[in-house]
Amino acid sequence: MNAVHGQQQTAVTGPGRPPRPDRLFDREDEWEALMSFAGDPHPGTDLGVVTGRPRQGKTLLLESVARATGGFYFCGQQATEAEALRRVGEEYARHREAGRPGPWRGWKECLDALLALGDDRPLPVVIDSFPELVAASPALPSVIQSALRHSDRPPPGNRARLLLAGETAPVMTRLFASSAPLRALTRLILDIRPLDFREAARLWGIDDPRLAFLVHTVVGGTPAYRHDYVNDDVPAGLDDFDAWVCRTVLNPRMPLFHEARHLLDEETGPRGRVICHSVLTALAMGCTTHGGAASYLGQQLADTSRALALLRDHGLLHSQPDGLQPGITRHHIADPLLAFEHAVARPRRAALEQSDAETVWQEARTDFDRLVAGRRFAQVCRDWAASYADWTALGADRVTAAHGSLSDPSATAGLDAEVVVRRKEGLLSGPLLSLGIARWNTSMDMHHLQRLRRVLERLDPRDGIGRVRLALYGAAGFSPELYAAHARGEVMLVDLEHLYRGV
Repeated sequence: MNAVHGQQQTAVTGPGRPPRPDRLFDREDEWEALMSFAGDPHPGTDLGVVTGRPRQGKTLLLESVARATGGFYFCGQQATEAEALRRVGEEYARHREAGRPGPWRGWKECLDALLALGDDRPLPVVIDSFPELVAASPALPSVIQSALRHSDRPPPGNRARLLLAGETAPVMTRLFASSAPLRALTRLILDIRPLDFREAARLWGIDDPRLAFLVHTVVGGTPAYRHDYVNDDVPAGLDDFDAWVCRTVLNPRMPLFHEARHLLDEETGPRGRVICHSVLTALAMGCTTHGGAASYLGQQLADTSRALALLRDHGLLHSQPDGLQPGITRHHIADPLLAFEHAVARPRRAALEQSDAETVWQEARTDFDRLVAGRRFAQVCRDWAASYADWTALGADRVTAAHGSLSDPSATAGLDAEVVVRRKEGLLSGPLLSLGIARWNTSMDMHHLQRLRRVLERLDPRDGIGRVRLALYGAAGFSPELYAAHARGEVMLVDLEHLYRGV
């Protein structure tokens, strides 16, 4: 059980607000949102919700907020209701620097005492790992709802700021869905997401865009992996990347070697473990639709769909309509470490435990470039288009970016555009703005531009194709002819330097 002690007797508002601790990398927006909520001087008890997948720094962030404000922090765990109440009481006593209160007869008495901490000033009351408490006490959400609606509890100026936190999982979704009673009482909803590719480069302290991308392709933007899971081991340069992979993620003695399996088991539980591993393997092999994954695995479509839904509910998949055929939903593995595991490590697990990692990695390097790095590069290009691209070049300041595909009767394979950019209109995707092809290890030439033009020719004229910007995203360079086409305004060229530093 984590603890935060000490009391700070001044409200955390305005210029005097405590600064964000140095140990919290980035998270400026999240820190500001939580501190504003915690220090809001207006009377009335408020409710906030903080979600986030494991290892994203949610607990560190909440502990830091509680410590900076003199607030109360408690982290739940699997336990009976009686044990949980006893532990909350112990933490309450430490916070108050007083004797432990008599045994609370239930969560109502406990919540009354915790919320009373805000009688004199704005004060956050943080309950982390909230789903663990709900598992043992299913009535707890109703007790909280009743406590928050109970407006005549003295004194009327109570300013407790109750923060309920938990991993992004079905229980949090169910408790705080738009139709749920607690949602109507919630004034802050904060999702702690993994760092994006640019933020991850800063986290790892890597200036070389190619090396930053390769590291991101293995570990993604999960802050905990930077220190706790590799013992602060950062590749010294591009020529050290292969050795770094071997001594970290492919090293059975390192925590990162086991993390992907543990992560999936934590998220999905024992019942969904086997089918979810298999579905992730199918996705890692490039079978990104319901039907494609089911066919690859030889499973019933209904079984595969249930596994996809489970993975999506736990935030392990990105699911979105195809950029050119919206009737098709495509699924991509959200966590790079899971993609690396199922394309590279899992098929070679026995060899890794019996022989040296260098030999295994040398054999796996081609699969890494094709199945992992190539697909992650396309996703980074989509992320760049949606978050960093110059809106004047694309034609809108709010856009969506997706993988798009078309059938091609004249060829054995279809036509794909890895970066299909559309104007964002509310929750929907609007007119087409840009078509792009992304290639990780292939130098791009006029053939790729001609392929893009073929995709464009096959589109419905109602998509406004005359205004569509063509783009080539390449990590291995462009031909002189493409640079000439770029100078004529025929195509936008985006390389790794542009992805990491340009707009």
